[in-house]
This record gives sequence, structure tokens and C-alpha cells, in this order.
Amino acid sequence: MVRRVLVTGGAGFIGSHIVDQLIERGVEVVALDVLHPGAHATRPAYMHPDAELVIGDVRDVEVVERCLAGVDAVCHQAAMVGLGTDLGDVTDFVSHNDLGTASLLAALHWKGFQGRLVLASSMVVYGEGRYRCPEHGIVRPGPREAERLSSGAFEPPCPVCGRDLQPEPISEDAPLDPRNVYAATKLHQEHLCAVFGRETGAAVTALRYHNVYGPRMPRETPYAGVASVFRSALEAGRAPEVFEDGAQLRDFVHVRDVARANVLALSQPVATGAFNVASGQPRSVGEMARALAEAFCARAPRPVVTGDFRLGDVRHVVASPRRAERELGFRARIPFEEGILEFALAPLRDPLVA
Repeated sequence: MVRRVLVTGGAGFIGSHIVDQLIERGVEVVALDVLHPGAHATRPAYMHPDAELVIGDVRDVEVVERCLAGVDAVCHQAAMVGLGTDLGDVTDFVSHNDLGTASLLAALHWKGFQGRLVLASSMVVYGEGRYRCPEHGIVRPGPREAERLSSGAFEPPCPVCGRDLQPEPISEDAPLDPRNVYAATKLHQEHLCAVFGRETGAAVTALRYHNVYGPRMPRETPYAGVASVFRSALEAGRAPEVFEDGAQLRDFVHVRDVARANVLALSQPVATGAFNVASGQPRSVGEMARALAEAFCARAPRPVVTGDFRLGDVRHVVASPRRAERELGFRARIPFEEGILEFALAPLRDPLVA
């Protein structure tokens, strides 16, 4: 097991849970976090008292270099997440995610780092998931067209015959096809870290998170995940608004399971490359919204299916977790029903700006 770990984004939703689990295992932790006002109103009270919290920007190479003293592994969680509001966010996403990763790697280079590097990646690098046509087998659908979506035809059509496709679990060797700015930056992070690994001999692992939910999620912002958006609506007494027809499939995985996947990746010296971090139990977005509303309060407003859509969204992405189980020893442990009940009652984190 590693002795001292730098966790970038260590005060955040996922990063703070990783910090907790590392410290519980006797590992020293340096948590670097800029405490961005879009994510944090104040220094979070939940930060583990034994963590060394450094308030600074991962894009500052000198700050990162100071954090690397005595570190034998790095867990890179710092990133700007979500779809954002529009293409005007592109410079912020590229700055925080791509430049932030490049600055971290530069600092690791100057320090002569050859330990383990674990990157928080995302299932968004796949674009649409894996699909099968009844006639033409496995096919890759193109981006869904606005005209088709406006008519309520949400399933991707076969590019050969036009039939609706059936989703299947996607594996790590699937073609990568990022379809929004956030997705493009996550794939670039993977590429940068892979180059660093090849050039230095450092062991690099990219964990492709699926839809993570659980305690310490930020309250609703333009960058929040769907679970946080639904939970924020319920707390405000509003019905969660479910886009499309609610049948889009995702893999919802609890944040403590995701943190445990990171701890396992940090302790497996030969497990390199990309791994899906998922429960292996897909649910529809509508099903998740209904389960959350029922767990929140018996009198809570029930979800409303709006039929609205966003062109940056994909229809179905569900994962095969087999490689992570085989090479990392990771299998999600927290059942969906148990995790949703906890999340429904957990406080959300307030950003300074929304």
C-alpha cells in the first residue's frame, strides 16, 4: 500500500470520500483543492481532520510541486464537471481540466515522480453506449438529430436501416466518441496521462466513473449531475423534471464504492489502463427519480416527465464492470435502494455561486 498520497480536488464530492478511506487505512493524505465558489461556500466541515488540506490551484505548478513532498502516489480528481450551460463554458472546462492536468503532469515530471497516478475519468468519453441492431448487429449510431428528438423519437436509429437500437453494456475497449465539451476534456486528460506514463514509466490508471451519487453532492448548479438536480428540486418542494421519456439508461454507482475503486487502483501496481467504475445494474433516469422522491418523503411531489431534451445528452450508457473486478478486485457493494435512501436524507453542499 502507498504511504503518502496527493488527492487533487480532495475537498470535493468524490475526492473527500477518497481522502476518508485512505486515512482509515493509515495513509497520509495531502488534499489540494481550490475551493471553487461554484462548488464550495466555505471550507467543508466534512473534511477529515487528519488530512493536510492545501487551498490552491492545480494549474499552479509551483503549488503542486510543494504538495508532492514525500508523495508516492497521486489521485487526480480535480476537474470542472457536468455539461455546463453552453459553449461559452469551453475555456473554463479546458482550463480546469486540460491545463490543470498538464500542470500536474509538469510538476510530476520536474519532481521525477515514478509512482502511481490514478485519474478520475468518465463514461462520457464513450459518447453513446454500445448498441445492437436486430438485423445488422453491433453498430455505432451518430449524434441524435434535433428534428427526431423534437418528435419524441429518442432511441438512436440504426445507421444502416433506421430501426431503433437495443443498448448493451459497454466495455473499456469500445471506440471513444466524446460528444460535448466536458467529454472532450476528459478524453484529453486520459491521453495526457497515458503519454506521461509512457514517457516516465509511471503506472497510470484511468477510472471511468458512471453516474456517481451520494452524500456531499453539491446543491443544484448548471454543472450538477442529474441526481443532485432531482434531489435539489425535492428539497425545494418541486417535482423533479425528467427529460425525454425517462427511459434513458444509466449506471448509478454510490460515491463510497467509487472511492473504494480509487483506493484499490492506488494499491494495484500492475493494474494500468482504463476501467469502468459502475454497479453493473443499470436503471432508467425515470426510475431513479421516482425512487428518490419516494425515499425523500411520502408527500414529496412525484417526478414529471417533460419530453424536453439537450443535444449534448446521449441516450443510453451502461457499463460492463468485469475488467475492474478482474484486475482491480472492485465490485460495487452498496445496493441502489440503500444508497438512494441515504442520499434522499443527506444534506447537500452549498456552492457560493450557482
